[in-house]
Amino acid sequence: MCMDYQALNLLTIKDKYPIPLIDELLDELWDAQFFSKLDLRVGYHQIRVHPADIEKTTFRTHNGHYEFLVMPFGLRNAPASFQSLMNELFRPFLRHFVLVFFDDILVYNSNWEDHLRHLSIVFQVLQQHQLFVKKSKCDFGKSQIEYLGHVVSRNGVAADPSKLRVIQEWPLPGSVEALRGFLGLTGYYRKFIQGYGRICGPLTSLTKKDAFHLNAEATAAFNQLKEVMLSPSVIALPDFSKPFVIETDASNTGIRAVLQQEGRPIAFTSKALGPRSQAMSAYEREMLAIVHAIKKWQTYLQGHHFVIRMDHHSLKFFLQNRAHTPFQQKWISKLLGFDYEIQYKQGTENQAADALSRLHSEAQLCVISYPYSYMGWLDDLRRHLEQEPWIISKLKESFVSTSAADTSSSSYHYDNGFLKHKGRIVLSLTTGWRAKIFQEHHGTLMAGHAGFLKTYKKISCSFYWHGMKTDIRRMVAECQVCQQNKYETLASPGLLNPLPIPQTVWTDVSMDFIVGLPPCKGKTIIFVVVDRFSKYAHFVAMSHPYTAHSVAQIFVDHVFKLHGMPTTIVSDRDPVFLSAFWKEFFALQGSKLCLSSGYHPQSDGQTEVVNRCLETYLRCFCSLQPRKWLQWLSWAELSYNTSYHSSSKLTPYEIVYGQRPPAVPTYESGTTKLDMVDRCLQTRSQILSQLKTNLEAAQVRMKQQANKHRTERTFEVGDMVYLRLVPYQYQSLACHPFHKLQPKFYGPFEVLEKIGAVAYKLKLPVHSKLHPVFHVSCLKQQLGVGVAPTTILPDVTDEGLLQATPLAIL
Repeated sequence: MCMDYQALNLLTIKDKYPIPLIDELLDELWDAQFFSKLDLRVGYHQIRVHPADIEKTTFRTHNGHYEFLVMPFGLRNAPASFQSLMNELFRPFLRHFVLVFFDDILVYNSNWEDHLRHLSIVFQVLQQHQLFVKKSKCDFGKSQIEYLGHVVSRNGVAADPSKLRVIQEWPLPGSVEALRGFLGLTGYYRKFIQGYGRICGPLTSLTKKDAFHLNAEATAAFNQLKEVMLSPSVIALPDFSKPFVIETDASNTGIRAVLQQEGRPIAFTSKALGPRSQAMSAYEREMLAIVHAIKKWQTYLQGHHFVIRMDHHSLKFFLQNRAHTPFQQKWISKLLGFDYEIQYKQGTENQAADALSRLHSEAQLCVISYPYSYMGWLDDLRRHLEQEPWIISKLKESFVSTSAADTSSSSYHYDNGFLKHKGRIVLSLTTGWRAKIFQEHHGTLMAGHAGFLKTYKKISCSFYWHGMKTDIRRMVAECQVCQQNKYETLASPGLLNPLPIPQTVWTDVSMDFIVGLPPCKGKTIIFVVVDRFSKYAHFVAMSHPYTAHSVAQIFVDHVFKLHGMPTTIVSDRDPVFLSAFWKEFFALQGSKLCLSSGYHPQSDGQTEVVNRCLETYLRCFCSLQPRKWLQWLSWAELSYNTSYHSSSKLTPYEIVYGQRPPAVPTYESGTTKLDMVDRCLQTRSQILSQLKTNLEAAQVRMKQQANKHRTERTFEVGDMVYLRLVPYQYQSLACHPFHKLQPKFYGPFEVLEKIGAVAYKLKLPVHSKLHPVFHVSCLKQQLGVGVAPTTILPDVTDEGLLQATPLAIL
């Protein structure tokens, strides 16, 4: 009878009395010839409970409350208390001729006379302390006896056949709990099984979280483990008066070792190597095998001289070599204090450990031998080709040439049901198997969507058809996955199409924002406005957040009051410039808003260049004090506007004001005011005329230079194209959290209209909020037959920002 004492056990201080290890107990029997086993009758109930603690053992039944006067089962410290008592009673005799494991007492001797005498001593101890044994469970004077699940004899230790019978009758596990029970029972006898870790490896992997799935490999491992349990090895008991021998070996997949004495195995051990250990050199893996074996059997080896045998010759001088790596230094420190010598033994002689270490290798080689899944459909291909007229005619020709003994004139021959050309299977031009073979060598996990040359080399090793190089080149080019996910290696598409040159100053402007600056007096943004004709710029510091209303007010306060309202305004697709307020405000002022193409910031390249110049200036003067950038902003504006521009061959200041930037002193005595005005006005007219000529020449040079590295790309209405969306710097676009794994192109989509010289309007999905007009550099012609869009456009907000969707809420 066992009670539920969980509540009592929680309040009980645990007695950490050491419980003996079964392997250590069995090792004491190495020279025994006679055995007697005694089993106490309900051993726990032969120990009285202390009177003060009797009430703590109370339990309730339908007949009332009861208390234990003797030690019950289920108490937290019952096992430790019982083992402590038995060890105390037999302390003078323990491990001399008596072994005690709870209520199992074993008396062992090497001769019969001593055995009878020692058995009498044990009976006297039991009688003295009023401990009773159960006669039906006792055995006396045996040369072979069952003890603690093992069969012990003068020949050594073997597994208990009755326990092995249970293993043989164990059904195929249907749950993780059943599998753990099976592995627990077999693991108890793992020291008798060579390569136990390798055999049960597929089963052990199923005990991981959410990994239980009985596949063919696990079922085979289950059956193999039951089979090897039928005839486990009989291991010898260690004789500490004789030297021990360890045979070790290591392969690419595991390390193995055998502990021996006089050629008889005492214990086996094996361990599979993880990826990190597999990457070690052969020298280090052999060292690891030695360290693992010595650590495993250190209770046998400590204080004794032993021999290590292995098939790695360089390790024979292990103790004389210098440790070069941290691994070697760590392992050498673990071996200090052991008395051993290393002997070289060829692998053919080191059969036990060598076989254990290479059990994984053969299976891996079999897998490597068949990198492609040909075998599943070669028979189908053979039957299909036998029906092809062209193949049949070629077969007849090969038979004729063979019968005529003229094999040199034809490169075709018949082999194993296939027509072959120079050893490669021949396919007809009408067969549909070419697409399947292409997919097998291009689109599978091993093929990896390689390019034309790699795919051609793979296919041409095994197959041949007329014009296969052209076909494979076309198939690779038309692969939808490759078109969407690979970079374009051609020159940048779309020839440069410059904006028209303005007629005078401050009629056409461009604007942009510089963000990401450190806070300085509450300002974190610079609003940049540039005159496209004179290149004159204004830099205005702003605070975040900003709205279309606040930006419009800043424009009026800093630009409009000085130069009036411009005719056109060029900007990128920032949400401020896309807002209804911004559009309505400038429409009422008669200004036309010109927005750059989506995801093509080069349309507003002038402002981007000014931004780069401004950032360079600020880095030069305030990189050591970045939070003081605001005090340098006015100087940066003056420096930029008074600097020489190669395109205009003048400074923006000269173009706007008709004179050179004022020097110090700014006034020269003796000058006539009216004459100065006249000269300034004449100079200004000449400057403006010359400026237009210089800008046109610069624009021609820029166009010629840019088009050297560009290709002209045009599309017709109705063409299907892929779309590339690339968030760019200085624009508040939200990057995808897995940008590296995103497709490079979306679509394909239909071209609806050509906008200008280098932009096109696409037919996007109805739910898309993206602006449908894109620069030609963002588009790519779809090759192959038309397909529905295979990738979904990212969501965007009403302001045009890419909208990120959370993967999970943490």
